[in-house]
Amino acid sequence: MRRTVLCVVGARPNFMKIGPVIAGLRGLGLAAPLLHTGQHYDAAMNDCFFTDLGLPRPDFNLEVGSGSHAQQTAEIMRRFEPVVNDVKPAAVLVVGDVNSTIACALVAAKMGVKVVHVEAGLRSFDRAMPEEINRVLTDQLSDFLFTTEREAEANLRAEGIAADKVFFVGNVMIDTLLGNLERAVPSMVTIGRDDGYGLITLHRPSNVDDPAVLRRLLGCLADMAGQLPLFFPAHPRTVARIADCGLMSVVETAGIRLLPPQGYLEMLGLMRSARLVVTDSGGLQEETTALGVPCLTVRENTERPITISQGTNTLVGTDPATIMGAFAEIMAGKGKAGRRPELWDGKAGIRIAETLAARL
Repeated sequence: MRRTVLCVVGARPNFMKIGPVIAGLRGLGLAAPLLHTGQHYDAAMNDCFFTDLGLPRPDFNLEVGSGSHAQQTAEIMRRFEPVVNDVKPAAVLVVGDVNSTIACALVAAKMGVKVVHVEAGLRSFDRAMPEEINRVLTDQLSDFLFTTEREAEANLRAEGIAADKVFFVGNVMIDTLLGNLERAVPSMVTIGRDDGYGLITLHRPSNVDDPAVLRRLLGCLADMAGQLPLFFPAHPRTVARIADCGLMSVVETAGIRLLPPQGYLEMLGLMRSARLVVTDSGGLQEETTALGVPCLTVRENTERPITISQGTNTLVGTDPATIMGAFAEIMAGKGKAGRRPELWDGKAGIRIAETLAARL
């Protein structure tokens, strides 16, 4: 009987990371069924991402939908347990730091099934972030911890994780990026531009749910738009918050181009050709570093410090003077060139698979 690694995804950031792992596992003869918790449940966007990334259709879909953190986590656990009972996997593999990650890891650990955490050891050291709680607790439950950067191992060691559980393999998100770069779709809104453009994404509650913070950020974007065309693929929730706060006129007056949420290949096309990216996304910090595109992260901390120390990322918080100072440097041609970090080479998925094939 083939060894089975039950692979879990729940939200769009997971989708970009799971494909190389499943391909590696199946290539080495391990069974790797895919379970989608349904944490992100927009059917159109899910279908788009699965098609763009060439992911296998999920073998299981828990269809949990939305809810508070506690409700969603509990419902995932309730629906996941019977699947583990039926599949009887040798291990449950989770990625990243969303509610699905901790919920499925907790179920597996209580059932005596080995837990594999891909993207372990990343820390913002900000316990106000729900994702930080998910990261810390998942790592404590895990038997195999696969890291994207060497600093993550130091974080795990400081938390008492045994060194023989930790494996530095590189970044599976970059596997996906490099594997799809030639398929990136040039955006029709940017074709023919010779003046460059900036790409914006904002979604974190700390930025879009606080009217004062949102006003500051949109004011900065309006100032940037006076010097550089800006394109803003915005989640419907972000658009709603802008409207609820009475700030849509700021966007419209500045000429910032709001776009609907983009598929993976479309977003990759937008990002690859951008002059700079302004974001609060963890994944985009990594992707811009891999692409060599300057990135301004409008957060007070990041769990991906390697994108700052080696990559193209600058942490600017939400202070307008800091943001605009960093923007001015990029416009003057002084943005960070950076380099692609160690083992961000497109082979992390196979390293994970080889480790599990040898040790399960």
